[in-house]
Amino acid sequence: MTKDAVGESPLNASFFGGVVPASQDEEQLAFGVGVALGRAGFVLRHGGYNGLMEQAARGSASVDGEVVAVTLSDVDWGEFNPHVTRAVRHPRLGDRLHHFLDDADLVVAMGGGVGTLHELTAAIWYAGNIRPVPVWLTGDTALRLAAFLKSERWLFESPTRPLGFLREIPDLATCEAELAALLRDRGAPQAVGAISARSGE
Repeated sequence: MTKDAVGESPLNASFFGGVVPASQDEEQLAFGVGVALGRAGFVLRHGGYNGLMEQAARGSASVDGEVVAVTLSDVDWGEFNPHVTRAVRHPRLGDRLHHFLDDADLVVAMGGGVGTLHELTAAIWYAGNIRPVPVWLTGDTALRLAAFLKSERWLFESPTRPLGFLREIPDLATCEAELAALLRDRGAPQAVGAISARSGE
């Protein structure tokens, strides 16, 4: 498992995506993102359920990545997908969101329903106000949402609210390139090599 620049803890990626994928292309993209994160040694944290979450988890698990379900203790949303290696349950929604964000090294958000929208907007607010964790809007659905939020001025940059943490990731090749750059910044050369090898296949 990849350690961070000072070697103290693994890298954590929080993945937000819906249970009803918008397209087969987005399912394939979620799987590829999971593979890339797993190869780089990220712990993949997600809601634990089906749809895009399951595809990302399947990708991570295919390269022996760790997959953590983060959910609520008093809500039954069904069985976790089969790729979850462990689960964390919180009594309150705010605690669940903090688990996703407080020590995240990366947030990846794809399309989904109102739950995914809630997670994504929480991540954007957190990154803009608390700590500039990278937030990647990934795939066509998320990019259309970003365009809407910007056009309607729900999302805009100002001197006190920079958006440098936000990236638009249209495809897997861009994801892998951005991930390699992020890991170089974090001082993780072995993980960069893994991503580069994957990109060259």
